[in-house]
Amino acid sequence: MTRPAGSDVVRLGPWSVAALVASGVIGLVAFAWPLLVRPSSRIDASHEAPFLFGLLLLLVLAVLLAQVAEGGIDAKALAMLGVLSAVGAALRPLGAGTAGLETVFFLLVLAGRVLGPGFGFVLGSTTLFTSALLTAGVGPWMPFQMFACAWVGLVAGLLPRARGWAEVVLLAAYGAVSAFAYGFLLNLSFWPFSLGGDTALSFQPGAPLLDNLHRYVLFDAATSLGWDTGRALTNAVLIAVTGRALLATLRRAARRAAFDAPVEFDRVRDVS
Repeated sequence: MTRPAGSDVVRLGPWSVAALVASGVIGLVAFAWPLLVRPSSRIDASHEAPFLFGLLLLLVLAVLLAQVAEGGIDAKALAMLGVLSAVGAALRPLGAGTAGLETVFFLLVLAGRVLGPGFGFVLGSTTLFTSALLTAGVGPWMPFQMFACAWVGLVAGLLPRARGWAEVVLLAAYGAVSAFAYGFLLNLSFWPFSLGGDTALSFQPGAPLLDNLHRYVLFDAATSLGWDTGRALTNAVLIAVTGRALLATLRRAARRAAFDAPVEFDRVRDVS
């Protein structure tokens, strides 16, 4: 099977891949800190934890985006990134997250699939950042949203190859699974501060990992399962309805842009 046009618009060199792996480890720690802290740690009861880890994620994202850009993002890729980020930021308020109706994830999945994992990662972070600025949604949750959406776009570019309707079904299934994973991770970042007192769903500093994990799964199911199901259905339906047309449009745009074409400069003629 031939390589799809437009793939790897943002090239990932060895250092970029290493930075992505390192950022993934740091990101997982930032999300999962409630399951990892010790009872003697000052952070177990501190409401500053989301700010600290959010700042850490922003710094990691900044370093990572700089590394990816250094590896190869030309003017055409930058223009494509700006257009799709603006479209994604404009789409997001249409759903407003009501009942899980998120209208931005399907675009991240389709663009990451066509334009490659590096482009999907950058698009996920810039789209959420732009959207947060437009909707006044800047807060300690924003870096976590940016990071999670960046990985949604990256993994979309790493999915196995498929053609026709099989590709649409694959992407729709991934859109549904990534919706649940996104909600699970985002809830984990603020779970310790959501419930007060000693409830069956409350975070227990110093409790065994499996005990806190059991409590968190119950908390996530009770507070977010319906929301995440709405997001998963929205992603699957939008990808199923628009997938073939948008995949063809993005691939046609990538072919016209000729991202892989080498840039050559003609010698300037002396007309004096």
